[in-house]
Amino acid sequence: MLADQSMVRVRFAPSPTGPLHIGGVRTALYNYLYARKHQGTMILRIEDTDQTRFVEGAEQYINEALTWLGIEIDEGVAQGGEFGPYKQSERKAFYKQFADQLIEQGLAYYAFDTPEELQEMRERLKASKMPPKYDAVSRSSMKNSLTLATEEVLRRLDFRDENLVVRIKLPRNEEVRFYDEVRGWVVVNTSQMDDKVLLKSDGMPTYHLANIVDDYHMQISHVIRGEEWLPSAPLHVMLYKYLGWEDKMPKFAHLPLLLRPDGNGKLSKRDGDRLGFPVFPLEWTDPKTGEVSSGYRESGYLPDAVVNMLALLGWHTADNREVFSMSELIEAFDLSRVSKSGAKFDLKKAHWFNHHYLMNLNDQEIADQLSTYVSMKYPNFELSRLKDVISLTKEKATFLNECVDIAPFLFEKPTKFDEKTQAKKWNEEVANGIEELLVEFEKLEVFEGSILESIVEEYAEKKGKKKFFYFPGLRLATTGEAGGPPLFKIFEFLGKDETCERLKQNIQKLNIAV
Repeated sequence: MLADQSMVRVRFAPSPTGPLHIGGVRTALYNYLYARKHQGTMILRIEDTDQTRFVEGAEQYINEALTWLGIEIDEGVAQGGEFGPYKQSERKAFYKQFADQLIEQGLAYYAFDTPEELQEMRERLKASKMPPKYDAVSRSSMKNSLTLATEEVLRRLDFRDENLVVRIKLPRNEEVRFYDEVRGWVVVNTSQMDDKVLLKSDGMPTYHLANIVDDYHMQISHVIRGEEWLPSAPLHVMLYKYLGWEDKMPKFAHLPLLLRPDGNGKLSKRDGDRLGFPVFPLEWTDPKTGEVSSGYRESGYLPDAVVNMLALLGWHTADNREVFSMSELIEAFDLSRVSKSGAKFDLKKAHWFNHHYLMNLNDQEIADQLSTYVSMKYPNFELSRLKDVISLTKEKATFLNECVDIAPFLFEKPTKFDEKTQAKKWNEEVANGIEELLVEFEKLEVFEGSILESIVEEYAEKKGKKKFFYFPGLRLATTGEAGGPPLFKIFEFLGKDETCERLKQNIQKLNIAV
């Protein structure tokens, strides 16, 4: 089946070699936004040609991460489609014919060099202050079908020489030009390029051959990928030319790197560990070492916040707007607004986005997401009251779990008291005043925050004190903390019996401590 050539068809093509780095997630997101903006097709292709680096569970992780973020796949291993299989290891027999075609046309050749011979060549070139490349010059002194006698080549082919590979044959001095949707015209001379391996000794294609063959046969219209692939793009352009597919070559867009917060170098897991933020969308357990790496989901980030944050790491609108839903991102996204320079990861901004999206959730939505967490942490707490907790805490929270963790006193009686507040704000006068206020509280039939606040302020005025004089002591005796949600809203949530019981018990404890 042929795709409509006017249709946008993009692909995200990760390798199942471990967890999906947040930079890869951004690549997937930009592909998805571009596809949806142009009513096109989003393809997930698993590039597993390097079987030595395959990691169990990585493919499932990729699918789960994209689903959590709301990046929908139209064609892929799970979804199927007219252009499958969508896993390169299942297309192994398909690639060899194109390597053979290039050899027949004199555009590729067999090479038989051992790893030791390749290393000797590199060291020899370095010693001569030349780039250590396998190219139009150095290949003449190596073991390949261009230098060996025909009989020797055939013998090695018959016996399947274990070092046998197929390399592209690049011209010595030819200009390669292509237009990048982000960077403009890119020009590279083949004298600066290598005769890269196209087919490995195990019969599997390298990324370069498989990538081009699959993009052509899956009728990919735009290749939107990370900047790290820009040096490979001239080789890919040459492959399109050699295979006679120049008129079907996709448009390229190479995205800027995600940088460390200080701007010095590419963002890595080590940077995340050092500075305290995840670089993977989901938690990942290394199947070989058992090491657990934190993920955005498990760290309490909301998927909408992660998507919004990532979209702005390397792309912006003309008016520098910051907050977008996924549908708004789709409408606004334009490759011409993608930056050429690297984008620095900003942890404070990530927190800001998460707080913004947290505040946009209603209290019941948050309560539903936290019910399991609360049940495990406070098994005796009535979950029907969780919504009321959220209304008191979410304004101060950055992450979902913080709606619970910043106010443990809403779930259970305090067992310790803030020492600084106790030293500065608790004394005999405060204790006596709170004891008298406790008597007034116990008389109330309606235990509402506004009524309680009025009683305390009137009592302070009668005693010749500022209206907030007793607030710190009351908070300390009921919560154990120096701050938190509005004091009398806490009293109202706890109710008359619990508030008064805590005051009675803790006045005595605080007096003893003083």
